[in-house]
Amino acid sequence: MTYRQTLEYLYSRLPMFQRVGAAAYKADLSNTLAICEALNHPEQKFKSIHIAGTNGKGSTSHLIAAVLQAAGYKTGLYTSPHLKDFRERIRINGRMIPRARVIRFVEESKTAFEQIEPSFFEWTVGLAFDYFAREKVDIAVIETGLGGRLDSTNVITPLASVITNISWDHANLLGDTLTKIAGEKAGIIKHHIPVIIGETQPEVKAVFEKKSRSEKSPLVFADTVYKLRNVTQSRRLPLQLVCDVAKGRQTVLQGLRCALPGLYQQKNMVTVLCALDSLRTQGFRIPETAVRKGFAKVTSLTGLQGRWQVIGHKPLTIADTGHNEAGIKEVLRQIKATPHAQLHIVFGMVNDKDVNKVLKLLPQKAVYYFCAARLPRALAARELQSAAREFGLHGKVYRSVKQAVSAARKAANAHDLVYVGGSTFVVAEAI
Repeated sequence: MTYRQTLEYLYSRLPMFQRVGAAAYKADLSNTLAICEALNHPEQKFKSIHIAGTNGKGSTSHLIAAVLQAAGYKTGLYTSPHLKDFRERIRINGRMIPRARVIRFVEESKTAFEQIEPSFFEWTVGLAFDYFAREKVDIAVIETGLGGRLDSTNVITPLASVITNISWDHANLLGDTLTKIAGEKAGIIKHHIPVIIGETQPEVKAVFEKKSRSEKSPLVFADTVYKLRNVTQSRRLPLQLVCDVAKGRQTVLQGLRCALPGLYQQKNMVTVLCALDSLRTQGFRIPETAVRKGFAKVTSLTGLQGRWQVIGHKPLTIADTGHNEAGIKEVLRQIKATPHAQLHIVFGMVNDKDVNKVLKLLPQKAVYYFCAARLPRALAARELQSAAREFGLHGKVYRSVKQAVSAARKAANAHDLVYVGGSTFVVAEAI
């Protein structure tokens, strides 16, 4: 098969959550365990760190990987979904898995896997774990796809389990309360394995404490260990977040620069610093120079995109993958901190999100450009426009993301701000 034929096989034969939604979700690890058995258990052949959470797990995963790379470790990175290229999901030291490796894996595994009937995500987990094992990575940063307890990645025994935060998302699959959602995320906590929780949230704190006690796993809440002070955003391009880092009463890092400029990255940064501390106690040498380089060059080291990413100038045009209630709140906070005249919002969502919870947050004074990404899960742009009108949000419908972005940029003046978001897939098409 060619690479294109290989991807067509994966996409056409296998359910893919990002495209079709809940129908592709399999709340069971049996397929993944069968895949690992067929591949001679690659998940046991490399060290790992496991990342879950509602928001921020992608940024957290990439930051940890960037620092480990900068420290000289051969670092695997598994994340999802991809924005432009399927191979973004599987990287070693920032380089995407070669096309030839994807083709060979599918050809060699097809017969055995067709008996298992795995989902798209289960296939990709098998591919990633096999690749990391064969390439003998020093460590792999593994991001969950959805939830934690029954996520396909939850067959590893990591050096540390990291949970960024808990908020409303995928309630139809993970539970209709924050406590239930937290319980699913807490499923990545393993016996005697250190646990780092990024954000102390009173409504779910007890869930993590109870699970950690039952597993006899040391637990730390990152925001009680590290504090960021003197936080500023650079006004010149490339945009950066600059801060001092305090641990207790002592300033341990002055003028730390992060290439991810969103103010919401502060939560992820302290989570990463705590995760790195845990790895240090387990023998990893991670000097300050590596931390600084990893944070300052995370996008170039790992290829991360879509996090308050500048995709145009005059007018300043920003794309961000925040797509649920908590994520949009952070984006709006960031917009408020960004100097601009008129705000233009290019917006699209998927049809299994709580659209009203998001729309009620959006500013009425903005000019809207409603669109839909090219996938079955996308909410029709006209349907989104109609729902938005109920919240006093007005704008035109566009046939594609590209047309909506183009229209917004043409309508905006040089000092206006164009924000593109609402869905990871809208951002993917915009960039």
